[in-house]
Amino acid sequence: MDKADSVVIIPTYNERENIENIIRAVFSLEKAFDILVIEDNSPDGTADIVRRLQGEFAGRLAMIERRGKLGLGTAYIEGFKWGLAHGYEYIFEMDADFSHNPQDLPRLYEACAVDGADLAIGSRYITGVNVVNWPMGRVLMSYFASKYVRCITRMPVRDTTAGFKCYRRGVLEAIDLDHIKFKGYAFQIEMKFTTYKLGFKITEVPVIFINRRYGTSKMSGDIFGEALFGVIRLKVGSWFKKYKRQ
Repeated sequence: MDKADSVVIIPTYNERENIENIIRAVFSLEKAFDILVIEDNSPDGTADIVRRLQGEFAGRLAMIERRGKLGLGTAYIEGFKWGLAHGYEYIFEMDADFSHNPQDLPRLYEACAVDGADLAIGSRYITGVNVVNWPMGRVLMSYFASKYVRCITRMPVRDTTAGFKCYRRGVLEAIDLDHIKFKGYAFQIEMKFTTYKLGFKITEVPVIFINRRYGTSKMSGDIFGEALFGVIRLKVGSWFKKYKRQ
């Protein structure tokens, strides 16, 4: 089998109920995707499940084990560097809990590989509000948070906080990953804003976001607060920063 040109990065912490199913769902797709799990020392045995599956999916399933919960942003940065070092042309972000449908991976891939986008975003808000099984308060918080970020940053992106994405490798090579500041919810905003400021082509692909059935959400007030106030810092900082590709 030829080496896949795409890798899906899946950060995990206590995802025992989901991890095997999400891995099998990705590997069942007609389009070939490799997977990199970034495992933050889950006490529930998530890493043991991944190690067992590595025997079945040799060469297609990799895992980086970290010493603990170090933040979503640092997990993805580590994954980006790994993906670049291993020669992947398309590098994806995806949650482990099926809130991002693996069936949408080929659509994000096509937006970049066929339609020429540099960053394809799985968007909950490009065709209305496509969120299932979230409490209304959380839907409103997420929707208006995206509008708030768009208003402050002026990015032409409707789902500014989305975490389901496909990057061309050239985008990640152009960004100084070691100087991405945010680790939590605001990481997603900072990466999109940096991509936008560097002049890359961004497109949004409509997806339906479904709240997790198993496991516990990692969202917290602190993470949301980082995004709320971090956006202002990000925008003000951009006035004094010259964006130039690496």
